[in-house]
Amino acid sequence: MSTDTTTLLDEVDQTREALRDEARRTLGVTGEQSSDKLRVLMRRHGTGAYPLFALGILGITDLFQSYAFTVMTPDIARTLGIGFGTMTAIAAVRGVAVAAAPLPVAALAQRGGSRAILCLNTAIGWSLMTFYTGFTVSLTGLILVLVVDGLSTGSVSALHSPLLIDSYHPSARVRVISVYTAMQRSGEVFAPLLVALLTGPFDLTWRGVFIGLGIVSTVSTLGALGLRDPGYGRWDTEQLRQAVHTHHGEDQLDAADVTLGFWEICRRLLLIPTVQRLLTGFAVIGLLAAPLGVFMSYFLEQRWNMDPADRAVFTAYQAAVSILALVAYGSRGERHFRADPAKILTITGRALMVAVTAIACGGLVPSRPLMYLFFGISAAALGIIGPALVISIMSIIPAYMRPHAGGLFGIFAAIGTIAGAVLLGSVQTEYGAVGSIVCFFVVGMISARVVASAGPLINPDLDRMIDEVLEDEEVKRIESSGQHLPMLACRGIDFSYGQLQVLYDVDFTVDDGEMVALLGVNGAGKSTLLRVISGVGLPSSGSVRFRGQDITYVDAERRVGMGITQIPGGKAVFGPMTVVENLRSFGFQAPGGPRALEAKIDECLDVFPRLAERRTSLASQLSGGEQQMLALSKALILEPRLLVIDELSLGLAPVIVGQLLEMVENINRRGTAVILVEQSVNIALNLVDHAYFMEKGEMKFDGPSQELLDRGDLLRSVFLAGSAAAEGSE
Repeated sequence: MSTDTTTLLDEVDQTREALRDEARRTLGVTGEQSSDKLRVLMRRHGTGAYPLFALGILGITDLFQSYAFTVMTPDIARTLGIGFGTMTAIAAVRGVAVAAAPLPVAALAQRGGSRAILCLNTAIGWSLMTFYTGFTVSLTGLILVLVVDGLSTGSVSALHSPLLIDSYHPSARVRVISVYTAMQRSGEVFAPLLVALLTGPFDLTWRGVFIGLGIVSTVSTLGALGLRDPGYGRWDTEQLRQAVHTHHGEDQLDAADVTLGFWEICRRLLLIPTVQRLLTGFAVIGLLAAPLGVFMSYFLEQRWNMDPADRAVFTAYQAAVSILALVAYGSRGERHFRADPAKILTITGRALMVAVTAIACGGLVPSRPLMYLFFGISAAALGIIGPALVISIMSIIPAYMRPHAGGLFGIFAAIGTIAGAVLLGSVQTEYGAVGSIVCFFVVGMISARVVASAGPLINPDLDRMIDEVLEDEEVKRIESSGQHLPMLACRGIDFSYGQLQVLYDVDFTVDDGEMVALLGVNGAGKSTLLRVISGVGLPSSGSVRFRGQDITYVDAERRVGMGITQIPGGKAVFGPMTVVENLRSFGFQAPGGPRALEAKIDECLDVFPRLAERRTSLASQLSGGEQQMLALSKALILEPRLLVIDELSLGLAPVIVGQLLEMVENINRRGTAVILVEQSVNIALNLVDHAYFMEKGEMKFDGPSQELLDRGDLLRSVFLAGSAAAEGSE
């Protein structure tokens, strides 16, 4: 790699280091304890309260169906002749619908759909389903209505919080999410009180209740018609991108990078340690949350003889307590996040412990006042969990991935809900209310530990996200200025197989048309690095750039189309297929159509006459050398910009190796850059000018191949004087 290229890569690192602290402040992590009032921040940044109001209204109406169903569960069951176990199973079916909704909605948003329009459409959907619930006359009809309602209400996790995050400045987000959650919880006040009003003074059955709530929900949705989508990352990632140009005295953002596909984004999110931990936590919280509502209705009716109106008032009481807790928490949570985001998750874990302990006490105490007290404490503690988790999740990922993150967390919570419904039905039937309370306590404590354990992970993940955005924009700035960067640049690559880390902060670069050797003993991490380059493996941290574009999380098949081709050692051909069929399969993504492919196949057979002689033979019947010839033909067909070859000479006779290496040199002379992984030091270093040496997952040498020959301390383990190839494979 040239000195100029090294200097430019150093410039990328310097820009990233210089802007990291400023970037944390941009994202609201200032280290300060004080903060202005919410209305002052809104006025300062020109953001009105309408988006918060509109989404809050939709959040309220979203809860009408679910909470009315919770309160009226015993009455619906009696009317339709359904038992407790069946009702919990129906709740599980609705949970499946809720789980199925978020990711498709995130995909719609990614494909250019306005998140504001999607919010309005789904709100109309759940309003209509609330209305039609009142006309249900059978188990099948009830399931159908609840499934459609679940599909519409499940979209909330993928839409509402990401839209609020993008609508408001980071310095106000904890309070904005707290206010939004408080408005949602107010729906738990309005809905039960409406139920109490409709079933009490108006003496309506559960059917009339749902019809009335459906009408109120539809009318309320009209208040959100002015909702607009502000775009992705207006206050965070776009600000970080602009900071790179401001740092260099420029003022223009560069073009967008390679766009990740839907599943590529999901895979990317699943590699973030905080996200991994909190997904587990959400699943366990889901195991606790929805079944708790069903349990409470039966518990209040059977233990305390509460009718629907009484249960509605009790639910409203819990919601009112949680609203007060959210009002008190908003500014405090903002201060905690500004001082140290890890505090948010630590406090959330403690709050969850308090909540489940209070639930256990409330279920066992003999007096009604104490029962109200303990369930009020649990409602307050549970109330602050939502905003804390939302701000923790949304702050550590790029803006355009937030709908997908919301979808993933909604799915995991729904999966927990389904499992919880099944578990509660079994426990309640076998052990009664006391068994259910013990179950809630155990599950809640596990969830609390999982959430709290994510605290130490959030700051490194926040810095990692900042570094990715800054590096991405700095590289694009350098490219747009006409300066030259390596064709392939791997920076700070970490990779693990499960809990076993095998690559440690690996840097690796290849210039246009360059041929480099990657050496090392068995198990050094060479093949793993190739997997990262080709996209078969995704790193836990670091970046992979190809021709200036970030391809770190781009799928392997897309990388082939971008010009990266790998020939894996010993498994590069399809054994049950003939030689010609293999060649045609290699050309699946080759440009030019069928005629061009046939011409390239003829070229391969001309270059390797031995393959022409065996064109109808199965690949599994070829010798080792013939199989490598067939594998190398992939490069002739695809004409890649980068060819990655793993163990070309493994187990082959010297004369065959010589023929293959001559072909590799010819491919390189055509302009294709080559990465050659070899056990044989003689072969590799006689072929290339630049070499890398890996040991125990770390890059120990990067420089001219002649200098590596002088490093006996590195080569002793792999260099066998006078041998044409080393034994074994990685």
